[in-house]
Amino acid sequence: MTQEKPEHPISITFNNYQFLTHTTAINPDAATDIIYPVLGLGGETGEVQEKLKKFIRKGGDINNLPDEFKEELMLELGDVLWYAARIAFVCGYSLEEVATKNVIKLTDRKQRDVILGDGDKR
Repeated sequence: MTQEKPEHPISITFNNYQFLTHTTAINPDAATDIIYPVLGLGGETGEVQEKLKKFIRKGGDINNLPDEFKEELMLELGDVLWYAARIAFVCGYSLEEVATKNVIKLTDRKQRDVILGDGDKR
């Protein structure tokens, strides 16, 4: 993947995005409700999986994804990101902090040659 000039004039950071998710929440007063975003994350993740399943079922070549299919996946991934941002907010974390901690964790695992292992505490 190469870094290109954004198509849209909007350039957004993780933390700005997370703030904006609050403005599009159906019930933004439910800022401490963990149930809705966790269940939503599962549903949206399932939609990503369903799209790929149906693409394969129709004989699609996973090594040559059409732009239209990639666009559909991108839209679903946006929904996944929305729910992840809401869960992080309810737990008191910024999305940037979640992303940073994840990169630190994975880099450490790779350096210790345990990235292919099992379990969260490796």
